[in-house]
Amino acid sequence: MSHNPGLDGRPLKVLHVDDDPMNLRVVQEILGAFGHQAVAACCGRDALDRLSVEPFDIVLLDIHMPGMTGVEVIAELRASTTPQARIPVIALTADVYSRRPAEYIALGFNDFVAKPILVSGLMASIRRLTAATAPAAFSRAS
Repeated sequence: MSHNPGLDGRPLKVLHVDDDPMNLRVVQEILGAFGHQAVAACCGRDALDRLSVEPFDIVLLDIHMPGMTGVEVIAELRASTTPQARIPVIALTADVYSRRPAEYIALGFNDFVAKPILVSGLMASIRRLTAATAPAAFSRAS
């Protein structure tokens, strides 16, 4: 049984958005251990800029960031007309009390993973969300 949750065993390209360099490094190491590429964005604006020019398979989006929150990022992303507007997005937050997981789904997220991140929970969420989507290489506008 493969540990790789990508479609057909291929590596995934994951955009991870977090203002905490330690969180970025930890997730990069987790994803790297499974053969996936993590691309870091340190703020919401950077994430939206990257999504407008670069294809990704999935986004891991921190909720509480200075400047532009994860909720603001998802609202702008889902309202856009870019090919990545429907990309699977997982909400990441240590604040598990202000919103229930269903509320994140209602905001436009596809799933929710609590911090501190458990490897099994994160990888199960990524596996579920990428099983139903096309590879990034094929979702680009031709």
